[in-house]
Amino acid sequence: MDADVDADVTGDGAGMRAVVIDRYGGPEELRLATVPEPAAGPGRVLVDVTLAGLNYADLECRTGEYLRFPLPAVLGVDVVGRRRGDGRRVVALLRTGGGYAEVAAPEAAHTVEVPDGVGDEQALALLEQGATAYGALTLTGRLRPGEAVGVTAAAGGVGHLAVQLARELGAGRIVALASTPEKREFARSLGADTVFDPEDPDLAGRLAESGGLDLFLDSVGGKVLRAGLAGLAPFGRLVSVGARGGVEDGFTVGELAEGSAGLAVFWLKHALADRALFTGIAGQLFRLAADGRLVARIDRTVPLSGVAAAHRAMAARETMGKVLVDVRREG
Repeated sequence: MDADVDADVTGDGAGMRAVVIDRYGGPEELRLATVPEPAAGPGRVLVDVTLAGLNYADLECRTGEYLRFPLPAVLGVDVVGRRRGDGRRVVALLRTGGGYAEVAAPEAAHTVEVPDGVGDEQALALLEQGATAYGALTLTGRLRPGEAVGVTAAAGGVGHLAVQLARELGAGRIVALASTPEKREFARSLGADTVFDPEDPDLAGRLAESGGLDLFLDSVGGKVLRAGLAGLAPFGRLVSVGARGGVEDGFTVGELAEGSAGLAVFWLKHALADRALFTGIAGQLFRLAADGRLVARIDRTVPLSGVAAAHRAMAARETMGKVLVDVRREG
């Protein structure tokens, strides 16, 4: 998604149900409304949505901390449904929002047909978070077989897929960070060899044990990101996919030089800009899913009327895996 883009709720079509925000703020600003269907402008297609995804970035868009859309706006960056015109089942990313609705208008280049061996729930749960995890591990992280990998928020939407993908990509050792005993046990069940509490006061030391980590995938930021940097082995790489907690005091070149460390960021929009790369990543994720080697955990599925409650649950870190919105369900 891009900042300052046009993501309004106007259009020329018939009415549809959607979750709308009229001003930035808390979950109470999310309201269920009937709005015009979006118009399929140049390069776009219409999709009759079956499920929409709820992502942490949506919470930041709701408050205006991440992206600021013209208001009123419909949030939501990923959907699965039927493409109008040919009825094919597709999953799509929406850089300009619009997912919490019965009809979406993604760019045609940002849609991927879903193979028969993958259900709607898995396709939706895998595309945005799975592509982020895969891209961070391979394109930016340059993971090599046998390397030791650390993953923060390992029970979250990106993290729980990153643990599985690291194993599929041949990681020799996987260290997962998760905030509760239940989440740590979940990370172990996914294939993590070692699991730590991110609040451990000696986190950096524990990460450095057994020679440290070759690659540290972080989506938390703050003191956890700094501990990850300290826990890298020589020539290790730290890849951020969204430092929610910021970076305390930044980094100096001297700090990086101490371990000949690399610090990089992965942003999915750059993979989206390359159609062949985007569809290639999606195809790899779907093949792993069809073979049962990559499974997205569905935390809960809520109706449009339950989006505000789901935002609250995600903000309170009560969710594990992917949260879905059934846009056709009443209640």
